[in-house]
Amino acid sequence: MASIIQKCLYSLTLYLILIDIVQFAWSQSREGRHRREERGKKASLVRKLMRRRPKDGNVRLVDGTNDHEGRVEVFHDERWGSICDDEWDLEDAKVVCRQLGYTEDAQIPDVKVDIKATHNGKFGPSRVRYWLDNVFCDGTEKMLNDCRHDGWGVHDCSDSETAGVICARVNPSSEEFVYTTRKPVVIPRRRIKRIQVELAGGRVQTEGRVMVRFHDDDKWGLICGDGWSLLEGAVICRQLNLGFAQDAPQTDYFGGDVSDIITTGVKCSGQEDELAECYHHDLISNATLVCPGNGRNFATVICTDRLPDLVPDAYEVQRSTYLEDKQLYFLQCAMEENCLSTSAYRYQNENHYGWHLETRRLLRFTARIVNKGNADFKPAIPKHLWQFHACHMHYHSMEVFAIFDVLDQYQKKVAEGHKASFCLEDNECVAGTEKRYACANYGDQGIRVGCADIYRSNIDCQWIDMTDVLPGTYTFKISINAEMKVAESDFSNNAVVCTLHYSEAFALVSNCSLSQP
Repeated sequence: MASIIQKCLYSLTLYLILIDIVQFAWSQSREGRHRREERGKKASLVRKLMRRRPKDGNVRLVDGTNDHEGRVEVFHDERWGSICDDEWDLEDAKVVCRQLGYTEDAQIPDVKVDIKATHNGKFGPSRVRYWLDNVFCDGTEKMLNDCRHDGWGVHDCSDSETAGVICARVNPSSEEFVYTTRKPVVIPRRRIKRIQVELAGGRVQTEGRVMVRFHDDDKWGLICGDGWSLLEGAVICRQLNLGFAQDAPQTDYFGGDVSDIITTGVKCSGQEDELAECYHHDLISNATLVCPGNGRNFATVICTDRLPDLVPDAYEVQRSTYLEDKQLYFLQCAMEENCLSTSAYRYQNENHYGWHLETRRLLRFTARIVNKGNADFKPAIPKHLWQFHACHMHYHSMEVFAIFDVLDQYQKKVAEGHKASFCLEDNECVAGTEKRYACANYGDQGIRVGCADIYRSNIDCQWIDMTDVLPGTYTFKISINAEMKVAESDFSNNAVVCTLHYSEAFALVSNCSLSQP
């Protein structure tokens, strides 16, 4: 009897153990299935995100009033970055818009493809790092990162120097700007004080946010910083009898609230006597103001009574211009600084043997720049950030100091405008003034008052590559400090504009005069 009971207990124990094993296996199977489902969901999400993740070199437009315009950002190294507006022009904008699908044959309802390049943070300041600076496209590139540039992350730009594009206009109108007030027709002209201007929030009376009050409104308000630059700042300082504009930041450093903005898109040439002579956006009554960016980019200015004033020597350009044919073998240092047209680099890439025998036709000239202001001209970036060029064995203190262009009768560039990096020094001074700046031995760079920096025609990059230009009559333009990296008391005399008669045998420059870049 006892043996039968023992066998029953043993069988019951095995049964209970078997039930536990089955229940454990079932629970583990259910948990495993749940984990597999969760892993599947996560994998699906990752695959979806991977498909949505931008590819390296993709571009996008941000902070525009519609999808067809905005500040340009490019994707690189797993993050978006802005483009600096140095050298930013129509050819660069065309590449961006074409990459986004805006071509001449694009069919977009109620939209006209009308490509323009914008500068000075027209669509707000940068809120991410700068990826590209000194972008140079010839217009044939498929993607923006195919264009020449200084390198990823290499730049000397402030937050307000963002590049933007307008690829198309929605129901385009003929007028984008209107006069703030009507210009008087009587001569001599009387100043019409219909717009009051003052500075507020500054530490001293020569700085602050720009406050304006229109003739038909008792309310003081702010100006949106879209496109605000030294040219607009100069008008404010002149109107308030505070001298010249030393800086014109787009910032809320001097206070202000976005709800106080009463106008946007202010645009001046820099020569106006008062803000009433400038342009601004045509605002519809009771319309909502749109200030691109983060809403904290207000127009501000810092005034001073001492600034340099660079003036290029127009006669020296006319006297010194000539043509020279030279093989690429002798231009290899210049190629490192992007001093030749795109066809030269294309020929080098396509012909690994014998490319150095290719001959380029160069339009050479001397650039003599005099400082006629009341303060020394000094580089915008500190000395420890200057770039050393091994070929030329000296430091370049400014990435872009001079811009050389050849334009046709429609003011279209026919020769790729070269942007020259200069080593700034005093080469000659008026009697009684000693030289202060020199490039040799890592010396201080600049141009002293009463002195001139001379880049003679036989120096590398002191030319325009004319190899691809047909014979004819053109406009030859040399612009100094055109990007306004350094403030000056007067920008209206920073360019030399000449008539260029170009043939297969010679080049003749005539009718040179000073103008604004």
